[in-house]
Amino acid sequence: MAASLAEPDLGAGSSQSPLLRAAIAALIAFGLLAGVWALSAGPGGSKLALSLAFGGLFGFALQRSRFCFACHWRDLLDKRDPRGVLAIILSLAVGIAGTTVVIGAWLPDPSGTRLPPDAHIGPVSWVLVAAGLAFGAGMAISGSCISAHLYRLGEGSPTAPFALLGTAIGFAVGFWSWNPLYLATLSDAPVVWLPRHLGYGGALLLGLAILAGLALLLLARRPTDVARPPVPAPDPLRAVFVERWPAWTGGLAIGALATMAYLRIGPLGVTAEIGSRTRQAAAALELLPQRLEGLDTFRGCATAVRDALLTPNGLFVAGLVLASLAGALAAGQFRPELPRAGHVVRGIVGGVLLGWGAMVGLGCSIGTLLSGISAGALSGWVFAVAMFAGASVTTALGRRARLLPGP
Repeated sequence: MAASLAEPDLGAGSSQSPLLRAAIAALIAFGLLAGVWALSAGPGGSKLALSLAFGGLFGFALQRSRFCFACHWRDLLDKRDPRGVLAIILSLAVGIAGTTVVIGAWLPDPSGTRLPPDAHIGPVSWVLVAAGLAFGAGMAISGSCISAHLYRLGEGSPTAPFALLGTAIGFAVGFWSWNPLYLATLSDAPVVWLPRHLGYGGALLLGLAILAGLALLLLARRPTDVARPPVPAPDPLRAVFVERWPAWTGGLAIGALATMAYLRIGPLGVTAEIGSRTRQAAAALELLPQRLEGLDTFRGCATAVRDALLTPNGLFVAGLVLASLAGALAAGQFRPELPRAGHVVRGIVGGVLLGWGAMVGLGCSIGTLLSGISAGALSGWVFAVAMFAGASVTTALGRRARLLPGP
């Protein structure tokens, strides 16, 4: 029974008409372009327009390359296939190099007390470790991280809606647990920015050396029976819109987008809008403490209550989902499925852990991990280690108890 709860491996075929799928995908793409144009024409709308555009590019790259922290980690554990994890490493390497250049231009001397603007540099303590462990456990149970659930929402995943609902619930639980954690630990926890201690060159070399060491370790342990990537299709349009991209292409695209987004609008992140709207709803229902101590003073995926209908992160997420829907339609991978009990339970339970981990950790695998490591934050590395450890332990225990699908 457990094996039947796994996400389907979407192929390139579909019972829908290819022309109809292509037409709908084109309409969605045109709608996104029209939205970008309309937003940019308004007063102060350039940031909103860029957020929608970057969200669309991010969602399309995620969907076409199947970029997913949980899935890539499972491939390594189950199949000893390192290509997905190598793609994550590549995205981090590109992000570190690009973001270092951007921050260095804005803040030439990193040795002072200032931190780079808006960078996801958070406090390091046992709370961050607990957040990473919980987030990793949520990935293992629900099947994906939050960003992957968002692009799989565009593919018609039966689990993604419930995982995102659970994520909102997890954020609410996180808000309730915030004050005791802040007063006991987070208020005095160190916020470590590596360039302040090592300089830009030292932090860059250290980050790239760690990633290179991990890559060499994975390549050395790579089995000979791992299937080679398929030969690219001779038709460039089919290679872009139908065939699955090689994993390294997705990693390269995500790292480049992380740099461009930080340069123009802010660090990549997908949870600020979820957290902000959850906080807004919980406050309206008087379900939150009267004051969340120190929360809005930390860097990370901001969850402040916002009155504006359109926000940069909200448009980024909307662009992500719509572009992934267009990509899935073009490739014949939009396959909506009626949810079963297992989808609902795993989605909500895993989503609650994802939401709590993202709220307490001030971001998810994109915000705290990818954007944090790219900015030189020690918190990003700590969250990464805890996240993958939580995913590994939960997967092993869940399979032993026959609560999670096997390899």
